Amino acid sequence: MATLSPTGRRQLDEQGYLVLADFMGADLLKRLREAVADRFALEGDDAGAEYKREPGCRRLANLVDKGDIFRDIIARPGVLACVHGVLGDKIKLSSLNARCVPAHCDVVQPLHADMGALADERGYWVCNTIWLLDPFTRDNGALRLIPGSHRWRRLPDELPDRRAPHPDEILITGNAGDVIVMNAHLWHGGTANRTDHSRTAVHAFYARRDKPQQQYQKQLLRPEVQASLSPELRELLALDDPVNDAVTTQAVRQSGFMK
Repeated sequence: MATLSPTGRRQLDEQGYLVLADFMGADLLKRLREAVADRFALEGDDAGAEYKREPGCRRLANLVDKGDIFRDIIARPGVLACVHGVLGDKIKLSSLNARCVPAHCDVVQPLHADMGALADERGYWVCNTIWLLDPFTRDNGALRLIPGSHRWRRLPDELPDRRAPHPDEILITGNAGDVIVMNAHLWHGGTANRTDHSRTAVHAFYARRDKPQQQYQKQLLRPEVQASLSPELRELLALDDPVNDAVTTQAVRQSGFMK
């Protein structure tokens, strides 16, 4: 079983993010790129229809339902060790999406915390992992975040302009094949792509088990897919969890900034 190193744990605790360099390796990166490109081509204008659209960007949603490779990546021990380091022992997948920022796209996401989540008396409850299918550079829409803001227990709604540069923000750059693990209570957002090439990443988003899923996996996954899953994946997706059924169906679920 993979474990989180003391250095990695300290980075997540203090800064709120960790970059797993070359986590995918060449083969997984190639297969994941191909799978995402195939889904965008297949779904066309309907891409991302299972969830909310982001103007100016292309998205895919409900990816657990759409191929073995997507079901593979959500359970990678090295990533789950980091997620456990943020959320504790009891976790579940909340959603699995892809986001493509087209070339010359001026979309700048407002600073936000995922699902508008605030840490509660039990601690943190949202953690995002970003699988880089293309390099993240200073010019192509890399992630910006405010290190340590996950500790503030407040949302950036107080800012006069959440799309404006923040004096404490940094850009998280990286190579294709890297995975960024982020305490999703961090104030963060995507930036504009000023290059001639699109920039794509897959987002595997996790939650503490007592909180709602962003996308209700039990409802979204086809019966034949659910029947094919291992006990471990069923557990990670909370398919047999009445508590998840209750909290997810009763909650008003949101993305953090998309309406």
